[in-house]
Amino acid sequence: MWKKEDAKPQGVADNSPVPSKAPAATPASTSLSSSWIPASSRAAACISQGIRIKGEVTGSEDLFVDGVVEGKLSLATNCCLTIGPNGNVKADVVAREVIVRGKIEGKVTGRDKVQLLSTGQVTGEVQTDRLAIEEGALLRGKVEAGRQTAKPGETKAVAVAATSKASDTTSLTSGTAAD
Repeated sequence: MWKKEDAKPQGVADNSPVPSKAPAATPASTSLSSSWIPASSRAAACISQGIRIKGEVTGSEDLFVDGVVEGKLSLATNCCLTIGPNGNVKADVVAREVIVRGKIEGKVTGRDKVQLLSTGQVTGEVQTDRLAIEEGALLRGKVEAGRQTAKPGETKAVAVAATSKASDTTSLTSGTAAD
């Protein structure tokens, strides 16, 4: 039979509180993957897995969504939006940076960057300066990536040059991702 004294290292006093009847959490269940944490060091607000929101969500801090949001989701100019692996967003989304591990359906505007991680799925329109897509991610819809510094007359020539350079790896037509 197991005794509490057997589990203690020798020479260490036991100052721990009386254990509750609830089972102890295992290290695997309490450790968090750092890949979902927003890029900034600020704490993020959270819409957890059991929460469902219909309507308009606005904010001025980073946001982690692992629940369901339908409507519109808009964050301030310096905020990061992370869609967790259980997140399901059917909304137009606007944030400085958007990280997708779950599902988004709608227009996604990441002023600086949009990242689709391996479990991420986006259906709709993506507009951003920088786009990163991991292997396994799904993107269906229109994509506008890169800063538009050229004059309107020069945009078509730049787009043709970019398409010809990208033709070695992926075939894109008119900036729309192939299904």
